[in-house]
Amino acid sequence: MLKKEDNERICRVAPGTVMGNFMRQYWIPAMLSSELPSPDSDPVRIMLLGEKLIAFRDSNGQVGLFANNCPHRGASLFLGRNEESGLRCVYHGWKFETTGQCVDMPNEPAESDFRTRVKAVAYPTHEQGGVVFAYMGPRSEPPPMPDLEPLSPPVEKLAVRAIQRECNWLQALEGEIDTSHFGCVGRESPRHDRPQPAP
Repeated sequence: MLKKEDNERICRVAPGTVMGNFMRQYWIPAMLSSELPSPDSDPVRIMLLGEKLIAFRDSNGQVGLFANNCPHRGASLFLGRNEESGLRCVYHGWKFETTGQCVDMPNEPAESDFRTRVKAVAYPTHEQGGVVFAYMGPRSEPPPMPDLEPLSPPVEKLAVRAIQRECNWLQALEGEIDTSHFGCVGRESPRHDRPQPAP
């Protein structure tokens, strides 16, 4: 049994936590490809490792993954317009490509190069087998994607699905690898509010 402080240390994954820093060293599944059905479709909110993020598929089909807030005035990029190979913030119209680089600032003079010095927080993505993966770590060059055999068959032969669990990563892992758990979980538990049969 873990002490309370050790349990907190191993379960928390927000930026700056021990496990959060560890998990950010690897590619992690972020969402299903089908959640961004087509180029220039509406942005999608997701949360990964305690961070609120916005995902979008640009005009070229590339997936972008940004921190929720625009670097200018903090407006949510979820409200942004996904158009012409970038996500445009609705507050002042600043537009960002999937790398996070600002490519348009309509409120700046045409000769201004200020946009070249502004970048939204963006994470690299990789799409394979119907899943969008994200790298959220500190490396300027992400590690290679692992060769995951289940994602290698032709896409038409894959059946990918996602479920949301109300638990932390450790509880999910322990439940999946605990073989004695499966024999119990399917059985109906006696409820305290219904009469129990006599012995």
